[in-house]
Amino acid sequence: MAAHIARRCYLLCRRAGEHVIPQQGKPRNVLIRDINNTLQQNVAYGTRGTDSTQDAHVHIPVDRLTVSYSRSSGPGGQHVNKVSTKAEVRFHVQTADWIPEDVRQNIFEKNKNRINKAGELLVTSELGRSQHRNLSDCIQKISAILAEASEKPREPTAEDVALRAARLEKGNKERLKQKKMYSATKKSRRVDFD
Repeated sequence: MAAHIARRCYLLCRRAGEHVIPQQGKPRNVLIRDINNTLQQNVAYGTRGTDSTQDAHVHIPVDRLTVSYSRSSGPGGQHVNKVSTKAEVRFHVQTADWIPEDVRQNIFEKNKNRINKAGELLVTSELGRSQHRNLSDCIQKISAILAEASEKPREPTAEDVALRAARLEKGNKERLKQKKMYSATKKSRRVDFD
């Protein structure tokens, strides 16, 4: 059922000419393709700030996601009380073999509050008044989480290393200067009884 709804949502977005991109940060080569009537989403894994075409692509298989719908909160009158539009998407992070191992570890580190005791990453959305919009919003959130977890830290340049060493040296000099001033103050308060 969820795959059917996701496929219809994709086709509606495709007809409207909309492109699905992550909500947070810059778009990172996120594509949605309809291959053999299945919804697949490709997310680029690579270093930050590079435009290399050698990024390894991974797709989000909708059939491996557990999708459930419930009644949404907020305004909407009687419509809210009748229709289950809030989408909950979850998947087990450790057994998700479509995600590289290092990205899985980063997901665990960066999203501790979204992972339950069973090890499932839980993403919810109740922005729209239809299941289609909320499901596509959840998939966008998952792709944003994957893109954030796949970012590699930037390698420091020689200038960055020199700047960091200069700051460390300056901090040490300031610390020793404060220490000598404090020592002189304590020494001046000392009274000799000899």
